[in-house]
Amino acid sequence: MADRPDTVVFDIGNVLIRWDMRNLYRRIFTDHERMEWFLSNICTTEFNLEQDRGRPFAQAVAELTARHPEWKKEIALYDTGWEDMLDGAIGGTVEILEELQRSSIPTYAITNFSREKFDRAGEIFPFLRSFIGTVVSGDEQLLKPDRAIFELFLSRYKMRAAQCVFIDDSKPNVDSAGALGFHALHFTSPEQFRSDLVNAGMLTK
Repeated sequence: MADRPDTVVFDIGNVLIRWDMRNLYRRIFTDHERMEWFLSNICTTEFNLEQDRGRPFAQAVAELTARHPEWKKEIALYDTGWEDMLDGAIGGTVEILEELQRSSIPTYAITNFSREKFDRAGEIFPFLRSFIGTVVSGDEQLLKPDRAIFELFLSRYKMRAAQCVFIDDSKPNVDSAGALGFHALHFTSPEQFRSDLVNAGMLTK
């Protein structure tokens, strides 16, 4: 890395905590193909992103149920069963976060997350409340990979992109941050992330 960074900015979902709608719906559907059809046509990724953009879950459930009343039970679980979409913390990444913080390296987060569910996630996983600052998409009505959410982060916390390592499991998000000058890393495993931070001079082996 050309400029030595001094700050680490985390994505949260599938970097620090595991999240997948399938974690819930595998328990509801006995037919895998029927579940996949439901997730491709009813509770879709695009539908979920609107909650990350700030739409309240109750409103989302009501609107989707009105369009698909035959799926009322399954749609309701998208809200009431949300915690079952979680599958624990990614321990290796949490250890890295805690190690960085013990070393007094500033840590922040930029996450596509509903505010109402992010607050609940922080109760379940207290380390999510340990960042100096967190930009939550649901508060800003902005979603990664839109460069505007990265620019908002830089402006709010008075930083330069070049001083920040940004880690995300989404390649489009990584590419967007990289185009702005972040030291952008694609998360594949805690081990690879640790190796990248060692190479950046932010951690020792």
